[in-house]
Amino acid sequence: MSWTIDAADVPDLARGAAVLGTGGGGDPYIGALLARQAVTEHGPVTVVSTDEVPDDALGIVVAMMGAPTVMVEKLPGLAEVAAAVAAVGRNLGRPVSHVLCAEVGGVNSTIPIAAAAALGLPLVDGDGMGRAFPELQMVIPTLYGITAAPMAFADEKGNTGVVQTIDNTWAERILRVALVEMGCEIMIAGFAMTGVQVREALVPGTLSRATAIGRGIREARAAKLDPVAATVAALGGRELFAGKVSDVERGTTTGFARGRATVVTDGGTGVLSFQNEHLLATLDDQVLVTAPDLVIVLEQDSGEPITTESLRYGQRVRVLSAPADERWHSPEGLAMVGPAYFGYDVPPRRFDGTVEDGSGEAVAHAAGPVGA
Repeated sequence: MSWTIDAADVPDLARGAAVLGTGGGGDPYIGALLARQAVTEHGPVTVVSTDEVPDDALGIVVAMMGAPTVMVEKLPGLAEVAAAVAAVGRNLGRPVSHVLCAEVGGVNSTIPIAAAAALGLPLVDGDGMGRAFPELQMVIPTLYGITAAPMAFADEKGNTGVVQTIDNTWAERILRVALVEMGCEIMIAGFAMTGVQVREALVPGTLSRATAIGRGIREARAAKLDPVAATVAALGGRELFAGKVSDVERGTTTGFARGRATVVTDGGTGVLSFQNEHLLATLDDQVLVTAPDLVIVLEQDSGEPITTESLRYGQRVRVLSAPADERWHSPEGLAMVGPAYFGYDVPPRRFDGTVEDGSGEAVAHAAGPVGA
């Protein structure tokens, strides 16, 4: 069922997307500004379900690629968004009919709104991950053999290009070099899909889910209820631990924001390891959850999501975990986004403490939730 996004809807969607984005996907506030500007100037965006996309449609993923830390000082603009979409449309030889989201996280849930508004196209209620991940090939469409190429890219200076690659990992490798040269932030457009492929390969309903989560946080605060507890319930997740951020190590290298944050809790010392997104949570060296399941950091009282680039010493936080789309727990999914890919020598551990053997099968179970 279709619905519309206007300027008043954007803050709730951006907040909820930042929750699902596991700390990555870019600054939701900046992305919301861009989306609100676009819908104010060009009118509301029509959002359609994956079931409403015609079989012969041409849907294109529109996203920002780069380090979220850079975006704080280098604001994205509509010109480079439109340039990337136009370039890929010219390459494919037919007009784009629908805008798609690569990930439901931070700015990469709101840039597609801006693109859809500026181009007068419908936006599909779904995304390629069900969360956010740091590399271009890390989308469920890759598991279905959908290619990123032709992939167009554009920067704020007016540079544009289109790459043809043999697979999606090569698209990531080539564009990562380009974005470093172009200031660690570019707009991209690619992953061309028909309506049939959209229904098969996207995670459906994630934009409406993000909007509901963001609205739930706002309404819980207004009702003097616990917004973090409301978010846990909406996610079907659990709270891992709560405490004060005592240290943050962060650096921008090869186009990624990499680091770790230490959280002192009543029950021990928690550590969050991230590469744009949170990928691993431990408590006193015990692994609690790993990618592909979600690790989420919220402000203790307000329930506002905290991105990896905005983590600071002294913040009071609550750390949650939630389940990822089940397709990420297949052997192919774990090979692409499991902890081993990111260099962590631990078996995948689901949000509920279940340990996997790397084949997608559970082999043991934790004693139970940590915290609430």
